[in-house]
Amino acid sequence: MGSLCFDEQKNNILVTGGAGFIGTHTVVQLLNEGFGVTVIDNFDNSVEEAVVRVRGLVGDQLSKKLDFHLGDLRNKDDLEKLFSKNKFDAVIHFAGLKAVGESVANPRRYFDNNLVGTINLYEVMAKYGCKKMVFSSSATVYGQPEKIPCVEDFSLKAMNPYGRTKLFLEEIARDIQKAEPDWRIILLRYFNPVGAHESGKLGEDPKGIPNNLMPYIQQVAVDRLPELNVYGHDYPTKDGSAVRDYIHVMDLADGHIAALRKLFTTENIGCTAYNLGTGRGTSVLEMVAAFEKASGKKIPIKLCPRRPGDATAVYASTEKAEKELGWKAKYGIEEMCRDQWKWASTNPYGYESKP
Repeated sequence: MGSLCFDEQKNNILVTGGAGFIGTHTVVQLLNEGFGVTVIDNFDNSVEEAVVRVRGLVGDQLSKKLDFHLGDLRNKDDLEKLFSKNKFDAVIHFAGLKAVGESVANPRRYFDNNLVGTINLYEVMAKYGCKKMVFSSSATVYGQPEKIPCVEDFSLKAMNPYGRTKLFLEEIARDIQKAEPDWRIILLRYFNPVGAHESGKLGEDPKGIPNNLMPYIQQVAVDRLPELNVYGHDYPTKDGSAVRDYIHVMDLADGHIAALRKLFTTENIGCTAYNLGTGRGTSVLEMVAAFEKASGKKIPIKLCPRRPGDATAVYASTEKAEKELGWKAKYGIEEMCRDQWKWASTNPYGYESKP
């Protein structure tokens, strides 16, 4: 069966948002595995330097298999240009905005970016006969789960506009696949990605005040911010702080490669969701303690009220990904903090040399 032929050397993957945090780490792994990679990114929440560093990490030879295009999925012409000149075997779709708080304040920006961009992408993929996608979904589609761990077949509900864009996009994927059964779509529900490339050369570099715990801790550790705001200290958890499933970004990157392999080798995958997490919950305060240990720095904290839309405890059931993708997270919070600190201490201002 020709459609099941899988050869990394010949497979060309389009990675949208490939200059971002998870995108860059995944592109490094794709290149190391022998894939050809084309990246499209609009640098909304990323920078060109990240792509330069990816090339440096993989070396000259593999770097030849990486093609970068500045473009925006909301502009169909940018996509037309790409697809008319290249044949893509699959798309890994990261591009999107991801800050919960910002989405509550500015939902239209999220609907425009995340929904319109993705719908355009589907249109152009269909037109050019590229019908395999790995989509970045999120554990936010579980809302405040009635029980934990979160299993893929739970009923879905989102608690904020960002989460709703992920939920709507999952529904859109299911509808498209149902109408056109030759599509193969894997929805990857990420839990809380942290850490950095072990080289210390790639990591998370959000613009503005970080929304996620680890970049925030890291900016306090390098004296860019005075203290860490801990939102919620009266949750019914072991230490009163919220519990999340933190996953090392390199484990996440490998999860995308496992998902791609599944797309290329499984005829009737349909549209299927997989959790990517460790299956373990860690509280915010435990994470702070682990980072203090890895960095040797004291992190001053300020206890703040809970944020609207935040769940008490969320962690993944990982059995389905283990069984069907042959993927399992390898790293624990010690490694996450160690790699995060290496990135932070060698790049205190992220990809900029100084502000």
